[in-house]
Amino acid sequence: MRFRVITDRRFVCYWILWASFALALPGYAQRDSIELDPVTVRAFVPEKFMSGLKIQRIDSASLAQVRFQNIGDVLSAYTPVAFKNYGPGQLSTASFRGTSANHTAVLWNGLNINAPTLGQTDFSTIPVAGFDQLSVQYGSAASIVGSDAVGGSILLGSRASEKPFHVSVGRQQDTFNNPQTQTDVRYAWPVNSQWAFSGKTALYDGRMNNEYPKPVRNTYTLLPTETFQKGIVQDLFLHSRSDEEISAHVWLTDNKLTLTPDDEQGREMTRTTAYRTMVRYQVRTLTLRTAWVRDIIDYAKGDLARPDHSVTDKFSSRIEKDFTLNLGSNVNPVSVKTGGEWTHYRSRVPGYAQSPATENRTDFFLLTRWQPADRVTASVNLRQGLVTGFNPPFTPSIGLEYRLIQKTLYNLLLKGSYGRSYRVPTLNERYWKDLGNPEIRPETGWNKELALEQTFKAAFGGTLRTSATFYHNRIKDWTYWNPSRNYRVENLQQVLARGIELQLNYHRQSGSWQTGLDAGYAFNRSGQEKAYDNYSQDIVGKQLVFVPEHSANANAFVQFKAMRVTGQLQAAGKRYTTFDNSQFLDGYGLVNLLAATTFTLDKFRLVLQGQVRNVTDTFYLNVRNNAMPGRSFALSLTFSYDSQ
Repeated sequence: MRFRVITDRRFVCYWILWASFALALPGYAQRDSIELDPVTVRAFVPEKFMSGLKIQRIDSASLAQVRFQNIGDVLSAYTPVAFKNYGPGQLSTASFRGTSANHTAVLWNGLNINAPTLGQTDFSTIPVAGFDQLSVQYGSAASIVGSDAVGGSILLGSRASEKPFHVSVGRQQDTFNNPQTQTDVRYAWPVNSQWAFSGKTALYDGRMNNEYPKPVRNTYTLLPTETFQKGIVQDLFLHSRSDEEISAHVWLTDNKLTLTPDDEQGREMTRTTAYRTMVRYQVRTLTLRTAWVRDIIDYAKGDLARPDHSVTDKFSSRIEKDFTLNLGSNVNPVSVKTGGEWTHYRSRVPGYAQSPATENRTDFFLLTRWQPADRVTASVNLRQGLVTGFNPPFTPSIGLEYRLIQKTLYNLLLKGSYGRSYRVPTLNERYWKDLGNPEIRPETGWNKELALEQTFKAAFGGTLRTSATFYHNRIKDWTYWNPSRNYRVENLQQVLARGIELQLNYHRQSGSWQTGLDAGYAFNRSGQEKAYDNYSQDIVGKQLVFVPEHSANANAFVQFKAMRVTGQLQAAGKRYTTFDNSQFLDGYGLVNLLAATTFTLDKFRLVLQGQVRNVTDTFYLNVRNNAMPGRSFALSLTFSYDSQ
């Protein structure tokens, strides 16, 4: 493993992190002088150290409404994140705060699952059935979660079952003959007086036939496609009363997409298969984790029997320690998490100049959270990454939250953060034959944001939450497949993304009635700041392609007892399709309706749900010359049984 010489500043930070970890180890063997309530760490929970950053949690009721859809559908409905979606079952990528598809980190139980060859995730391949918890973190969090977290992070989590036995089976059918089937089994029981066992087994299977009743909309052809998707999720937990836990997690996915399947000469097939496995051991405040992930991509055109076959293995080990730093008898202690992670990549791709291509990455981190006063919370986080052949920048961040008003019925919170971000180049960018660049530099930037959040609890039982967030994110050495160099990848851009996000959430319950509204709006200006060659001179200051300046979403529901009706609005402004902004796609607004009711008999439940998607049959394009489908209907039925 070859590392370049570390600068003096990085050398000091490197040893600070290791020294803090060494100082933490004695705390495992002896009791601190101050008695503290025990803290159980069930997984890597980065939200704790994200003071000053915007975090949005999608609740379980919202996830239940879209249980047969993918995470891209969820984020489109509940966040102002812009998506470039090619159609049902096709490629879906995110533009988080004006950044590109490979500037979003996707973490599964703390493990980054972005494809290392592409540096991104196809959100159409992640169904809601694959996880239990979903949080969206806006802005850079590289000091906390590592590479890729430039525009934001998607945090997926598994949860131990709290029910002795639960089983559910569901099926959805829609207008375009796209059936989805899911089975979910959860179980828990005591092993003895000290240990308890719990787990979840989930299976899902779907087919997107996309049999559109009208193959042409407004002179644009609806691209014929077929998608097969299946997977299995297995989570096992063994936990003790003495704050010790062993868990194992497996997530196997298989997604096969075929474009124009009836055209034997022009058809294209892309099959992505992922084997994600993880074992974690936690004893009090020390956590060890090891993981193996295999990503397989098969691609063929015309003759589908002989596809190009790419395999990338990722081996990862992580150690982390939580402890408290006592600052004195009259000062609140500082919560600290410190540790390191080592990752090895081995990739066999037909288009690489060398095969297999291997790479090692190591990260050392120190995360802190301190509450010096009741109204103040601060975080200071440090990370140093090392990569075979070169070193990413030292990555610090600081976050601060101050409660301006703290009363029973009204709270006003001021929060802000300032931190460095980075993205390690993908394996394709480094090793692709002729077009790759082994000397390409990692992207780096500085993210600043400031926000006001208020919570108002009315005497009649309603709760209103609003927030306004201003952000400024400058990214240097943005990688670019340069058309003037036959699309060879280079560091050719400096991009500035800045804007404002507004969010509103209202919920009220009165007897058997519930009402709620969740709405968001984002204004984003994202463009290149500097010209690196003659080709880029004309696009300085222009909005990046497929990044709308305006995006919005709204969800409103009314529920009476077991009956719930929800209306959804998704809107996006004009999106440019050329770098000089001479051509664009018109903005659009979509309206969806969902209605669900639950029938209960003793321990049995039956949930019947209907959906109307694109109620107004709006015509819109998400990608140039690729029309999106019109109005459709879906009906689902889910049967469940609980032993208690």
